[in-house]
Amino acid sequence: MRIFVSGGCKNGKSFYAQRLAKDAAGGRPLYYIATMRPVDAEDDERIARHRGERDGWGFITVEQPNRIEEVLQKCDIGGSFLLDSLTALLADEMFPHGGNVDEAAADRVIGGLRQVIEAVDNIVIVSDYIYGDAIIFDPLTELYRKSLAKADREAARLCDVVIEVAYAGITIHKGGELYEERV
Repeated sequence: MRIFVSGGCKNGKSFYAQRLAKDAAGGRPLYYIATMRPVDAEDDERIARHRGERDGWGFITVEQPNRIEEVLQKCDIGGSFLLDSLTALLADEMFPHGGNVDEAAADRVIGGLRQVIEAVDNIVIVSDYIYGDAIIFDPLTELYRKSLAKADREAARLCDVVIEVAYAGITIHKGGELYEERV
């Protein structure tokens, strides 16, 4: 099953997604596709927390902060995958080191994501919901938000189940009957 999980930052969606991916593994390889390239101590702490949460679960961590389609050469496509997160993947593609901005990154990310989703049977994709505030951001931030929204919409379209996590509350927006069969 292909599942898209979205929700606010730091609300438990990664832990929830880890459980979904583990449950789907059924003895097959279990991959954690880590997309965050840390840039500060807060990122390092988040990565350490996520590693601690999945310690002992059998995840094989694959660092892939860009060119997501390359995981298909690194992993057994018959395994169960957790891609955490689409948010970080787009950030790494859109804002590569050196201070440049790649305004076409969203289309490249979507193309790679499509390749992965179509190649594997079991994947859980995590993304941050960053659209709920009324703040007017600078043009570059707005470009990133619109690009992430475009990637999120395509991931949701390609996935069988779409779930929103909010303060550990679960709302199923698509594929509820498939999700219920699985649980």
